[in-house]
Amino acid sequence: MLFIVRHGRTVANAAGLLQGRVDNPLDEQGRKQARRIAKALGPVDRVISSPLQRALQTAEPLGQIPRIDERWIELDYGEWDSRPVADITADQWAAWRADPSFSPPGGESLIELDQRVAAACEEIISEAEELRVAVFTHVSPIKSTIAWALGVSEQISWRLNVAQAQITKIVVRDGRPVITAFNEIAHLHEGGLS
Repeated sequence: MLFIVRHGRTVANAAGLLQGRVDNPLDEQGRKQARRIAKALGPVDRVISSPLQRALQTAEPLGQIPRIDERWIELDYGEWDSRPVADITADQWAAWRADPSFSPPGGESLIELDQRVAAACEEIISEAEELRVAVFTHVSPIKSTIAWALGVSEQISWRLNVAQAQITKIVVRDGRPVITAFNEIAHLHEGGLS
């Protein structure tokens, strides 16, 4: 089983800022979400994480030292990093949505992201067939993971919403990924946390 987990909330998330490679820590809400995620996952055999502290801190409550894999880092927003989402013009959003090879100034394209995430997925697929593997990552790599699992070549990033602190589950059957749950957040609503 492969668990693909989006990190808990940061101050930048709460403020609506693009947060690609900026290395922000979790805020108090994010730390609570991390504890809820650990409880929802239960025991896991392997933990893999983006190198950014918000992903690493989300994995901490599991009590294992994660294997850091740079391929699970968030999309590089380049000059758009730390900017409010509202600052991106309608023309810029339209260009980005129309062309998967588009890169924000100084950043990374969705095609490049899909390639690195697919390589990371292929590397762990056989491990996930036998073991419970949890990957702690970000919005864009999760969207790329879904595209990989579905085997689609068309860019689907703009058709997916990935919630804060969500869990996506992928089982591996006969060497093939099968999505069994996407964007689960029920664990955040137990006891009033949202």
